[in-house]
Amino acid sequence: MKQTKKKDQEPSLTQPSEEHLEESSAQDAEVGETVESLKAQLEAKEKEVADNYNNYLRALADLENYKKRAAKEKSDLIKYGNENLLRDFLPILDSLDRALGTANNSNDFNAFREGLTLVRDQFLCCMEKYGVEPIAACGEDFDPNVHEAMLEVESDEHEERKVVDEFERGYLLQGRLLRPSKVSVCKRKEKS
Repeated sequence: MKQTKKKDQEPSLTQPSEEHLEESSAQDAEVGETVESLKAQLEAKEKEVADNYNNYLRALADLENYKKRAAKEKSDLIKYGNENLLRDFLPILDSLDRALGTANNSNDFNAFREGLTLVRDQFLCCMEKYGVEPIAACGEDFDPNVHEAMLEVESDEHEERKVVDEFERGYLLQGRLLRPSKVSVCKRKEKS
C-alpha cells in the first residue's frame, strides 16, 4: 500500500501536466518572438551594412575623381599659369615693334628715345600689376638683404656704406626678393 501512495504522489514522466504544457507553450511563444525580433534586427543591420558599403564605394569613387581633377588642374596651372602675364606683355611687344618700325623710317633720335621711354613705362606698369616693384638703391644705405655689392668705391662725396652706383636694378615680387640690385658701395678714403 505504501508503494501505491508513492506512485500516486509522483507525477508521471510520460504525460506532462496542463500547467507544464501552458508554461512550455508560453516559453515557445517567447522564443519565437525573440527569434523573429532578432531576425528583423539582423535584416536591418545587413541593410545598414550594405548602405554603408555603397556609401563607402561612392566616397572612394568621388575621392579618385577629385584626385584626377586636382592633378589635371595642377598640370593646367603649370602649363598655362603665365597666360595672363604673357597676354599683358603682348601690347608691350607691339609697342616695341612700332618703335622699331618708326626708327627704321625716321632719323629723329629724340622721338625714338621718347617712344622707348613710353614702352619702358608701359612695361613697368605691367610688372607693378603683378606685384613686381623695383628696389631703391642709389643713395640708400647698403642692405645685404636686397643689394649685392659688386665693388667698393673710395669716395669723400658719399657716406660710409652708402650705395654709390647701380649696375643692375633689383626687384621684389610681393615683398619677396626676385633679384638683388647689383651695386657699388662707398668706402671712405683713409686719411694718411
